[in-house]
Amino acid sequence: MDTVSRQRRSEIMGRVRSKDTGPELIVRRLVHAMGFRYRLHGKDLPGRPDLVFRRRGKVIFVHGCFWHRHDGCVLARLPKSRTDFWLPKLEANKERDERNRRDLKRSGWKVLTVWECQLSRVELLRKKIRRFLDA
Repeated sequence: MDTVSRQRRSEIMGRVRSKDTGPELIVRRLVHAMGFRYRLHGKDLPGRPDLVFRRRGKVIFVHGCFWHRHDGCVLARLPKSRTDFWLPKLEANKERDERNRRDLKRSGWKVLTVWECQLSRVELLRKKIRRFLDA
């Protein structure tokens, strides 16, 4: 059973953003502080990657663990109510992400996905991003 009313849940979900999310802003600040420059939300690329490094041929997606179903992550748990609604919705997100990743790779792009749960270990994340962008 949901702990808030249907109307309140609708208000909460209505405020969920697709761009300029908290995790995305953290990654953007981190990458910028490392001296890398990028473009935002490549409109001409599959999935509209969050950060685009055109000269390097690389993109970074910043995914929320819940919305994009991060395998094995505690943040990706399925809601207990309305599973008939949530499961197909979240699985479709995951399938779309995989399709976009595959299309980008076929076009010659290198793809890195940063998960929301990885933001708690900033130094590890910094090293991962540096290796990805320097390779």
